[in-house]
Amino acid sequence: MGEYTVSELEKMADRLRLHVIEMTYAASSGHPGGSLSSAELLSVLYFHSMRHKPSDPSWDGRDRFILSKGHVAPILYAALAEAGYFPVDELLTLRKIGSRLQGHPVRGKLPGVEMSTGSLGQGLSMAAGIALAGKMDGKDYRTFCLLGDGELQSGQNWEAAMFARQYGLSGLIAFVDRNRLQITGNTEDAVGLDPLPEKWRAFGWNVIIVDGHSVRELIEAVDKASRSRKNPTVVIMNTVKGKGVSFMENNAGFHGRACSESEYRKAVGELKEALR
Repeated sequence: MGEYTVSELEKMADRLRLHVIEMTYAASSGHPGGSLSSAELLSVLYFHSMRHKPSDPSWDGRDRFILSKGHVAPILYAALAEAGYFPVDELLTLRKIGSRLQGHPVRGKLPGVEMSTGSLGQGLSMAAGIALAGKMDGKDYRTFCLLGDGELQSGQNWEAAMFARQYGLSGLIAFVDRNRLQITGNTEDAVGLDPLPEKWRAFGWNVIIVDGHSVRELIEAVDKASRSRKNPTVVIMNTVKGKGVSFMENNAGFHGRACSESEYRKAVGELKEALR
């Protein structure tokens, strides 16, 4: 799309955050923490870097986006709605009976969703398959995949990483939301991932490390990754879980809990202030 300025993309990220808070509060459930830490990336992809047509979700030339950490569906839904795939007011139906906005994305139920996700560790394999199909068909679309850092504790990711390097899937760009928190607490206290960049390099991937809340760094990372002609690329985004809402930041308790009424008022107030 590419018409947005850096400042506008930053504002869009906070608008997406506001939607996440409103959606999860209305549903009294959901996963706000990891949704908030991914906001700048979704803003950059859907409103700057990705080729896609909301009016034609199945357009053959589109870039593909796979949300491997499917529990942060609220941030994807917010981006899809703001981009025009469906009405923004439908966001408040999240997780309700009969809603198209399930707790995890479901392909075929909502336009713009490329893969049904939720079982962690599977998205990169699907993304690699999509990238390989594009390469075999001579297509030039890119395949983007967002991974949680705790999700990398699942071995299937590393099988997919080996596969992608073996087949030279340079059109595959993975993003790791490195907020260092999962539902049980710090990732390093569960199954440690450090040194994470070295692991990806050992698997033959290009590695780019960015501030995951810097729109400029994310745009530059996507541009650099898109110029690769040999290997897949992983962008490790150093982020803050719950970013943008003071009491949610670096708080694992909001991995999968919506706000109370008083918390909701405070969160909305902070985000609306950021949008001024």
